[in-house]
Amino acid sequence: METDQPLDIDVDLMRRVAHQDDHAFRLLVERHQNAVYGTILKMLGDPIEAEDIAQQVFIRVYRAAPQYQPSAQFRTWLFTIVRNLVFNEHRRRSRAWFFSIDQQPEEESDAPRFELPDTVTKAADRDIMDREMMDSIDRAIRSLPEQQRIAVILRRYDEFSYEEIAEVMKVSVPSVKSLLFRARETLRVKLSSYLHGDGGEE
Repeated sequence: METDQPLDIDVDLMRRVAHQDDHAFRLLVERHQNAVYGTILKMLGDPIEAEDIAQQVFIRVYRAAPQYQPSAQFRTWLFTIVRNLVFNEHRRRSRAWFFSIDQQPEEESDAPRFELPDTVTKAADRDIMDREMMDSIDRAIRSLPEQQRIAVILRRYDEFSYEEIAEVMKVSVPSVKSLLFRARETLRVKLSSYLHGDGGEE
C-alpha cells in the first residue's frame, strides 16, 4: 500500500530541481522513468517513439519545476504531461499509426527447427501462446479510441484510481467509468477467440 512518503519525496525533489539541482533531477527521473516509458509504449506501441516522448516528458518536468505547485499528487501531474505529449504525437502521426496497427512482423518464421524433448517443446508452445495472447491484447488496446485507450492503460497498467484518471484526462469520474466500460466491451469482442479458448484472433 502506498503511503504519503513517495509524494513527499517527489515534492522535495521538484523543489530542488527548481533550484537547478541536477542530482535531484536525476533521482526524479530514476524514480519514474520506467512507469513513464512503459505507459507511453503501451499507448503507441513503438519503442523508439516511446523513448523520445519519455525524454520530452522529463524535459517538460525540468522546465516546469520553478512553477510547480504540489496541489495534486506528483504522479497525477506527471502523467498529465504524458497524456498531452502522447495525444500530440498520435495526432501528428495518426495516419501512419493507424496503418501500422495490423502490420506486426512475423516472429522468425524461417528460423531452423531443432529436435527438443517433448516437455521442452510443450513449454515453448505455452510461452509462444502466452506471447501471442499478450501481443493481441496490446494490439487491441492500441486500436481503441484515444480516450478509451489512455483510460485503460492508466487503470490496468499504472493502477490509477478513477479519480486520478479523471484528473489526468480532465473529465469526470462517471466519464472515466463510461470510457472503461466501452473499452472493455470493445476488447471483449476483439479478443473473443482467446476468451473462448481458440488461441488466436479472428
